[in-house]
Amino acid sequence: NAYIVKDGKIITRKLSNDILHGSTRAAVLRFAKEAQMEVEERSFSIEEAQGADEAFTTSASAFVMPGVEIDGVQMGDGTPGPVAKRLREIYLDESRKSAV
Repeated sequence: NAYIVKDGKIITRKLSNDILHGSTRAAVLRFAKEAQMEVEERSFSIEEAQGADEAFTTSASAFVMPGVEIDGVQMGDGTPGPVAKRLREIYLDESRKSAV
């Protein structure tokens, strides 16, 4: 699943037949809300994504993976952004707590 961050707000598409209803996505959105991060579920264009402050993806294998460019266009300063880094930290911490 893909996410962008604009002015501190996390934007990701609403669940549909085109979006995987995964447990990683659900967990990341829950963690974001618990951390008082604003989340908006709606579509966004490639152009909007390229103009965003940061971008990241989520998956069961990579958890939260910050992106630094989209189709050759650099995101922000070209380094992983603070929102994605924080969500990755939270996700990994929570995963460690529940590890068997």
